[in-house]
Amino acid sequence: MTIGTHEQGPAPLVAVIGTGTMGAAMARRLLGAQMDVHVWARHAASTTALVDLGATRFEQAPDAVRDVDVVITMLPTPDATADVMMRGQTLDAMRPGSIWVQMATLGVEATEELAAETLNRRPDVAFIDAPVSGSREPAESGQLLILASGTPASSIEPVFAALGRDTLWLGPAGAGSAMKLILNTWLAFQTEGAAEAAALAERLGVPTAALFDALRDNPLASKYALAKLARMIDEDYDADFALEWALKDLDLVAASAGSGVAPIAGAIAERWRTLVNEGSSGLDVSAARPGLGA
Repeated sequence: MTIGTHEQGPAPLVAVIGTGTMGAAMARRLLGAQMDVHVWARHAASTTALVDLGATRFEQAPDAVRDVDVVITMLPTPDATADVMMRGQTLDAMRPGSIWVQMATLGVEATEELAAETLNRRPDVAFIDAPVSGSREPAESGQLLILASGTPASSIEPVFAALGRDTLWLGPAGAGSAMKLILNTWLAFQTEGAAEAAALAERLGVPTAALFDALRDNPLASKYALAKLARMIDEDYDADFALEWALKDLDLVAASAGSGVAPIAGAIAERWRTLVNEGSSGLDVSAARPGLGA
């Protein structure tokens, strides 16, 4: 495993397929880096702001990718990705020598299946598995950690340089997705830890200021956990990373790991599933705090 460094190269033409929270943030970052960006989304309204910034919108996904150098997919599920790229013939429309960079969190098995089908159908198109560690704000500021796997290609370096602070090249396609599941499990533990600490402090009558004083510069608390704790106390639930997507990732962890490997992750998933079912869908993971309003 090595940490890649980026060298400046010619700006490629990029298509972003899927412009939800993260896809749109990535597209904005690429536009800010003076790249030509094509965009397509199942809900065309999500591309309007990107068009205002200079992106070119297409009504059909195959048309968006036809002449580009790099195709980034940020679709929500393996089925949605296969539906657009395989059954929708978007992969078939890619030009020879182009690169498909799959950056959504789809799980290891689904990613390996997409890589194998790409090799079978389009051996002249490179497939790179590259989910990211980071949410909307790091995407917009180019501070993502890119968890890449597959065969490195020099033509992808300008794209990764614009989006990320670093790239880890981890091995064959699927290794990046494995690392993403591990990191998101760690994220879930820290989020739940902050949530339960906030609830416990309220129940025991510990003032918010005292709690932050105890955690500030304390090795027990990461910057991420402190940021989520602050949002929980402020009841700030505007989604950087929505609770239902974090739950989706925990379900992928359970499917990949099997029984007995990550039992606490499974327990967190069941609590978060209840929250989503009871109305927290669309809210940030900061909404995981127990006893809000009690």
